[in-house]
Amino acid sequence: MNRPDRTDRRRERGTTGGSSSSLRWLLLLVIPVALDGAALAWILAADDPVQAEAPVRVLADCAGATVLGLAALPRLSDRLTPRWRALTVFAAVWAALEFAMLVLEAAEVQGIPARRLSATGFGDYLAHVSGGQIGIALLIGTGVVAVYSAFGFRQPDRATADLVLVFTAVTLALRPITGHMSQQPFGSVLAALHALAAAGWFGLLLALALTVRSRGEWAALLPRYSVWALPLVVTVTVTGLLNGLVRLGGVSPMVTTGYGRILLAKTLLVAVLIALGWWWRRSWVPKVAEHRMTADGSLRRAIVEVLVMALVFGLAATLAVTA
Repeated sequence: MNRPDRTDRRRERGTTGGSSSSLRWLLLLVIPVALDGAALAWILAADDPVQAEAPVRVLADCAGATVLGLAALPRLSDRLTPRWRALTVFAAVWAALEFAMLVLEAAEVQGIPARRLSATGFGDYLAHVSGGQIGIALLIGTGVVAVYSAFGFRQPDRATADLVLVFTAVTLALRPITGHMSQQPFGSVLAALHALAAAGWFGLLLALALTVRSRGEWAALLPRYSVWALPLVVTVTVTGLLNGLVRLGGVSPMVTTGYGRILLAKTLLVAVLIALGWWWRRSWVPKVAEHRMTADGSLRRAIVEVLVMALVFGLAATLAVTA
């Protein structure tokens, strides 16, 4: 891995995580849209029970995907240095959200509001319930990513984003491999592949939108992202449909059950994303590669796609906690 010189380091420290306007865009657009996806899923679920932690699960999944995307950025180009500051911030947010999820899950298991959960009750959940033990593993994973990213920010010459990428991928896979699909043949593998492919597809484009600032950078990076996106899209689509059909046991429950309706809405939005991606590959990517599009034009197109993805993430996260 190429070591960043002082100029690269100053540039990384100054631009890591994008400008303040990019962070405002993240807060003002992506988060509400993801939560809108969760709200839509709640409506579609109708009488099917949805666990109370769904909104937090949406935000945690988005934060984890962002960390994965930022960690994968140097893989797009040898000239890119890791965005350590952004990695540290988003990993810390991810860890905090995972802890909040753990508290909400413990309260739900005990049938009480989260504000009434005692330290003893929380400890019993962590020690004796499988969900609590998985939660501990998730906290360890996110904590390791956050601490190592902070170390990378302070000592960039001694850290590598590849370790963040590996730990993030393992942490993201922990929940799906132990979820409801784990009881089906190959269910854990399909669920893990689906979660990682979705996080890579969404997180890497979001990372580009947060960090890329010039037409030349878009020209160098977008075509490479487009090459990566194709297998990720195929993986998301195939594994998502297989997981859903196995869980439902047929096609008709897709309209007669809350779980099925959420899955159907998610599938339709993924189809929209596939069509949009096909159109971008024919129009946006060639223009960018030939330096015929401004950085602002590329950013606007990335925002459009990221927002649709955020809506899908809201549906998907709520689907995972719907009975």
